[in-house]
Amino acid sequence: MNLIPPRLVVCGTDTDVGKTVVSSFLVQGLNGIYWKPIQSGLEENGDRGRVCTILNLSKDRWIPEVYKFQAAVSPHWAAEQENKTIESSQLTVPATKRTLIIETAGGLMVPLNRHFLQIDQLKKWMLPVLLVVRSGLGTLNHTLLSIEALKTRKIPIMGLIINGPYHPDNPKTLEQFSGVPVIAELPTFKEVSSQKLSEEWFKQNLSSRLQNEIEKYFPSI
Repeated sequence: MNLIPPRLVVCGTDTDVGKTVVSSFLVQGLNGIYWKPIQSGLEENGDRGRVCTILNLSKDRWIPEVYKFQAAVSPHWAAEQENKTIESSQLTVPATKRTLIIETAGGLMVPLNRHFLQIDQLKKWMLPVLLVVRSGLGTLNHTLLSIEALKTRKIPIMGLIINGPYHPDNPKTLEQFSGVPVIAELPTFKEVSSQKLSEEWFKQNLSSRLQNEIEKYFPSI
């Protein structure tokens, strides 16, 4: 039993890199709770709505957003369009009795307001990050830059989750140059479902692989 239930942050190297699918993957595989503190764009009830639909989550398996904005744009601008300001002091990580999966809004350098970037919030939290990255062309530059930004601020990086068609070289190259392990490689799903995610979780033997990484940050007693 852990002293503190694990709290993991899912970040991406870019927009639409697959954070919500990966968050669903982790919430299901770790029997966790989902929280997206900031949501820009409310179609289909936003990403929280999508995760709840994919996994058919009960109300005790998700936490409401702190900020929700109609426009599907950068959080700082979405807030301004509604005459609001995102305040870091309101983004305290909630206490939970099971693993908490936190999905961020956009990439690491997305502004939350005119003076505060998303990576600044990660620095305040100092929780281990699972970085979601693309599998194909361009991922080496985007991913290595993102890792450098996290390392410069001493934000812990648990590992990479690669999303997209299989690539024969990029995973080992990313590990070689960053020293950050690839935790999982998710294929492109024609249709995302709880069953498909479960099948992939067991196929990659992630219960043991991920638990070993989690215990480095949240020791058991």
